[in-house]
Amino acid sequence: MANINKPTILIVDDEYAIREMICMSLENDYYCLEASDAHKAEVKLNQQLPNLILLDWMMPGISGIQYIKSLRRNDKTNAIPVIMLTAKTEEENMLECLDSGADDYLGKPFSTEELKARIRALLRRTSNTRSNEILNVANLMLDNTSHRVSSNGETITLGPTEYNLLAFFMRSPERVYSREQLLNGVWGDNVYVEERTVDVHIRRLRKALESSNNQNLIQTVRGAGYRLSTQ
Repeated sequence: MANINKPTILIVDDEYAIREMICMSLENDYYCLEASDAHKAEVKLNQQLPNLILLDWMMPGISGIQYIKSLRRNDKTNAIPVIMLTAKTEEENMLECLDSGADDYLGKPFSTEELKARIRALLRRTSNTRSNEILNVANLMLDNTSHRVSSNGETITLGPTEYNLLAFFMRSPERVYSREQLLNGVWGDNVYVEERTVDVHIRRLRKALESSNNQNLIQTVRGAGYRLSTQ
């Protein structure tokens, strides 16, 4: 039985030694579940939804990239934050990983202290909602009580990072934010994240808003950054 006082983390990696190492490093602060592939991960998710998933990219059968796309298409799992763990460390790999739906990316080998810092930061920003806050801009409504975004009554599905990014914009419409300001405001200033990460999540946010024809609310201000504007 899970310790209800600890956040639950699902570790999905086909290498037993890596799962064991991560579990040992996290056991004081988190309750860990393990799965060696996507199919076993689904069994765990059907039993209990974790607070965060650590997902290996290169696994037999269904890859981490394929699996995270299925997680983001599922209403039950699309809001679970995911950190992708991978030996692929080129910039194009990082961009592909974030584009697929990951909230963060950590290259192997990694230090356990860096992993714990990334986990803390991601859990902090995905749980840092303002109780009873309801934001309205144009025909968008963001309700932090239910953690839902809608447009004219129709629900818009967002991943956890896109949700927080939209909330940040909606609190100060028309204000221009630089990439650095967005990183500090949404990701936090105590964990290193590349500025290109902002561009990827902006692109994902716009794509999510396309179904309600609100993608043009997120505007690029050349040489300055991004803003949410109805003009």
